[in-house]
Formats: sequence, structure tokens, C-alpha cells
Amino acid sequence: MVSGVALAGGRSKRLGRNKAVEKIGGQSLIERVVGKLSQVTSETVVVVAEESKAADLNLPPWVRTAADLYPGTGSLGGIFTGLSAAKGNYGVVVACDMPFLNVDLIRFMLDIVSDYDAVVPRLQGRPEPLHAVYSKTCVGPIERCLQADQLKIAIFFEQINVAYLEEDDIEAFDPSHLSFFNVNTQEDLDKALALEAEYGLNDE
Repeated sequence: MVSGVALAGGRSKRLGRNKAVEKIGGQSLIERVVGKLSQVTSETVVVVAEESKAADLNLPPWVRTAADLYPGTGSLGGIFTGLSAAKGNYGVVVACDMPFLNVDLIRFMLDIVSDYDAVVPRLQGRPEPLHAVYSKTCVGPIERCLQADQLKIAIFFEQINVAYLEEDDIEAFDPSHLSFFNVNTQEDLDKALALEAEYGLNDE
């Protein structure tokens, strides 16, 4: 079984408002993300900073939410919370602000993860840990990092068996790297709206 995990616990500092509910192509960012995840997973978990924040997201009834188990520990804490809540042996972990996820790329990552603890794309030598597949075996190593206040994901990666997906493999499915497009600022949001209007990318 594979679970989808969307991280929605960030504070959206640069945008100045909750980016998860910003609409692109008639859907909020979080709706787009959980819709894509539902195509390749058996369940979807959305990680929030605290349970009271979940109502703001207006999630479908089939989506579960999980409040941060280690508040204030950034992305690593969010990954830990999502994997801990997930019922599947593997979790497809993505950020809530990725409007152009590519289902075929995610399927390819799932096809190869069984021999590894994680499959992580890498662009220009930099890992993309919030567009990755993790085994439940990662829960223990992540928690040890959190308890030691080692919040850099790179430190956690040193402790597990990671398959890095390089650009040639990524570009077979996503030549423009739009899967990794994040909405952090108003400029990003404007660009995403323009891309959606031009290409209708949620239909891919």
C-alpha cells in the first residue's frame, strides 16, 4: 500500500497568506495536490501545523489530516509526521504548493523504490526532498535526527539508502521540470496562473 503525504504546515511567510488555499484553474493548491496524489496512492494524509488549521483547507472527506508531532522542526518534522500517520509501506511526500505534479513521474519513482529507503529527484545536483518517495523504514532515522535537533534533511539522507533520480530520468516524464515548481511568492502565483491558463496543466 502507498500513501500520499502533502505537507501544509508552513507559514507562507513570503506570500503573506495561506498559499494552500490559493486557487489555480478553479482549484486550491491543496486540492490540486491531493487530487494528483489520489491517482497513485491508496490514501492521502495532509500534515498541518495544528489540527485547528485543517478546517481552513476545506479538504475532501476522504483526506486525513495529521498535526505536527514535532512542531517547529520544518520539513523534516513534516515528513516524519506524515510517514508516521501513513498506513502504507511507502509515502509519496510532496509540498502543498506544487500545482503541476506529474503522475507518470511519481509512478516511475514508485516502480523503483522497493530496493531503497527513499527515491529522491535531484536537479542541478540539489535533492528535492519534498517531491520524493519514502519507506516507513525512514521513520526511525528521522526521529533520531529530530531528537538530536539535526533538522537538515541532508544529514538524514546520509543515514539511509537513497536512490537519486537524475535529470535524464526526470526529463523523460517532465522535460520542463514543472513538477518541482513551488508557489512561494505572488510572482510565483502569477506565473502558475499564466501556465495553467496557457497549458491546462492540471489535465496532464
